[in-house]
Amino acid sequence: MRSSAQHMRGFAIVSAIFIVVVLAALGAFMVNISTNQQIGSALDMQGVRAYQAARAGIEWGLYQVESTGAPPLPVSPTAYNFSYGNPATAAGAVNPNQRVCPATTSSFTPSATTLAGFTVTVTCSSTTDANSGPTIYSLTATACSQPLSAWTSTTVACPNNSPSSLYVERQLTVTF
Repeated sequence: MRSSAQHMRGFAIVSAIFIVVVLAALGAFMVNISTNQQIGSALDMQGVRAYQAARAGIEWGLYQVESTGAPPLPVSPTAYNFSYGNPATAAGAVNPNQRVCPATTSSFTPSATTLAGFTVTVTCSSTTDANSGPTIYSLTATACSQPLSAWTSTTVACPNNSPSSLYVERQLTVTF
């Protein structure tokens, strides 16, 4: 009896080490899943903020197009295209075909604190109908969390073609 008890003495320690290793692996797996869920949730929130920044870019671009003959911000526009009278003689009743796209692509940082850290790039293009029909305008606003620095340190633009893993970008296009 004694010899068989001596052979079984090390069996309990092997079982205990196996259980500890399995529990440690399970704990590490749970921490990994929790971390990935936290990162995913943060990126979802950043995606919503980027979408709102892109919407702000579209609103800014619409204002630029509708303010016919306007110099760049912050100077006030000289005429507004927000209402269309018939005939177009009243103040603010400018012919819709006299709208003007901004001359260049514009990038800005929204002033809202909830959109801090985002840069918005707005582009505009217009297509004039050959038969004196309406002019079609297309605005594209791209908002990103890590803008691409251009030639100078003060010029930034979206999209960034070589971002980090936490890069968030949303792009909206409006045609009118």
